[in-house]
Amino acid sequence: MADFVQSSETKNAVRKLAAPISDVTTFDGIVQSVITTNPFGCVSYMTAGENHPGVEKTREKYTVRFIYQGTSAENKGNGAHSFTTIAGYNAGITALNGATALSSAHDGTPLHDAENDSFSATLKCHDPNGELYNVTFSRDRVSVQSYSDDAVLTKVETWADTVAALA
Repeated sequence: MADFVQSSETKNAVRKLAAPISDVTTFDGIVQSVITTNPFGCVSYMTAGENHPGVEKTREKYTVRFIYQGTSAENKGNGAHSFTTIAGYNAGITALNGATALSSAHDGTPLHDAENDSFSATLKCHDPNGELYNVTFSRDRVSVQSYSDDAVLTKVETWADTVAALA
C-alpha cells in the first residue's frame, strides 16, 4: 500500500494585540488600508477562469452586544446579534435600541455593550511567489494562515509594526 507523502508545509501565526481595537471605524480603516494600499505587495491572479485582485476580502462578521437593565441598573438580560457588513452592524444597533417589544420581553432598557462587540475580516492575499494566504483581523488579534514562505510573515509583521492599533 502506498504512503502519503507531504507535498507542502503551511504555517499559521497569531499576533495578540496589547489592547482590543477600539471601535468598528478604526477596525474598518485598518482592513481597508490593506485592501487599498496593498502593503504586502500582492499581485492579481486567475483561478477557475476568474480574475482576482492581489488582496480581496473573503469574509467578515460584526457582532453587536446588548445588555438590558432594570430600573436599578440590574441585569435583566442580554443579546448578541451578528451581521455580515458594517452597514448591517450599524443598522442593527439602531434597530435594537428601538426594539420596544424586545425591551419589554427583557423587562429592561437596552444598553449597547460596545466594548464587548466583536469584529472579524479575512483577506485572501496572493504573494508574487505564487502563494495564496489569508490574513484575518479580529478585535484582539491578527492571524496569518496557510503560508509557507517565512518572507510572507515578515511582510505582514513589518507592516503591522507600523500600525499603532496592532501593537
